[in-house]
Amino acid sequence: MTLVSERLETPRDTDRSKFRATVRCGRRLLAAVEHRLEKRRSRRTLCELTDDELRDVGLTRAQARAETAKSWFWS
Repeated sequence: MTLVSERLETPRDTDRSKFRATVRCGRRLLAAVEHRLEKRRSRRTLCELTDDELRDVGLTRAQARAETAKSWFWS
């Protein structure tokens, strides 16, 4: 004979589960915003490079300006 114990969720367990899900969602959102801000910083740095430095990475001044002009949030 096999005994199977079922664990019933209490309201407290349900609340904890919802809280953890909210925390995970918040962390994902924060990571997404941080990623976009890092892209913005990188683009600004790209704009500040000299023509020689841009040539070293294989870009023209026009390409650097086009990249800098992109939206910091959506792309």
